[in-house]
Amino acid sequence: MIECLSTGLVYRNPKTYLRSRQAFHPSLVRLEDGELVCTFDVGEAVESLDYRTYLSRSSDGGRTWAFQGPLFEDRVDRRTSSSVRVSRMSDGTLIAFGGRSYRDDPEEGVTNKATLGYVPMDLILLRSSDGGRTWDSPEVIDPPLVGPAFEICHSVVELPDGRWLAPTSTWRGWDGERPSGEKTLVLISEDRGRTWPRYGVCFDGSASGVIHWEVSVISPGGNRVLAVAWAHDPQSGKNLPTPYALSEDGGLTFAPPGLTGLRGQTCKMLSLDDGRTLCAYRRDDRPGLWANLSRLEGDAWVNEAELPLWGAHLGSSGMTGQAASAEELSSLKFGYPSMVRMPDREVLIVFWCLEDGTTNIRWLRLKIEG
Repeated sequence: MIECLSTGLVYRNPKTYLRSRQAFHPSLVRLEDGELVCTFDVGEAVESLDYRTYLSRSSDGGRTWAFQGPLFEDRVDRRTSSSVRVSRMSDGTLIAFGGRSYRDDPEEGVTNKATLGYVPMDLILLRSSDGGRTWDSPEVIDPPLVGPAFEICHSVVELPDGRWLAPTSTWRGWDGERPSGEKTLVLISEDRGRTWPRYGVCFDGSASGVIHWEVSVISPGGNRVLAVAWAHDPQSGKNLPTPYALSEDGGLTFAPPGLTGLRGQTCKMLSLDDGRTLCAYRRDDRPGLWANLSRLEGDAWVNEAELPLWGAHLGSSGMTGQAASAEELSSLKFGYPSMVRMPDREVLIVFWCLEDGTTNIRWLRLKIEG
């Protein structure tokens, strides 16, 4: 049911002998005319001071890519790094949702390795009306709860009724404080991102201490919302089976979570034209990036097919619990897939991966049969 047709590179450091340029966390959108836009983060290292989002585009269905450069210049007085995820709205506008991290101590990364805390940050949103060639200045989002920080893990999702959902998770402050607990949620806007006064909780690990990272959210029909997440226990350092949760009211409330039958880290979803769901994820019980095809029967998750995509030769997918969670997060070798539907029942996937000492953005073209 799933066949991998071809692969290639979106981005690789063109001068690895001269400078370190590591690439991470791509997001992929297909414009109305078929052109593809891929954004991704680049820096000397995964938590470097020069970390920010760049953009490439393809006019031949993803086979070749032209590097455009930085997505935006963030003109603020303090030292910052930034990361955004991009999606296309129904009117053609591109929306970039992400975070501006304040790097006041140049000798520290963005995460506190002892507490899993995060530096001070702002949530930001940018808009482009010309296919990502130019962008408005960043708008700072006033969230409806205290993070104190927030995970940058997903692009904005537009519902059929016009509401926007911004999937994220609360993240600990630098010293480990968690005033709102361990909540994975969707911020909700009813005015196209100008304000975000409400939120819905997809997964709540406040009582158990379990963190639900890298939430993925799709709208499989109407105002129904489906969320999956990477469940991680920072006390043991172990990953738990991948949960899913459903909302019938546009993300305001979610039913108690069920299990997908997957064991995945950073599992991302794509709704297919036939109503099924394609997942791409860093598999936890076996090495590599995998694809999984599933469907919902009522509220029940049913798996149909799976395929290893990349990295099956690796010893593990990482995050094994042998070191502190913050240390292992910074040592991952691949992940963060993003997908779009293409003509003729094909899907294009992009993800980051370490190859020959450099992290690249790689693409895969899949064929999905019924």
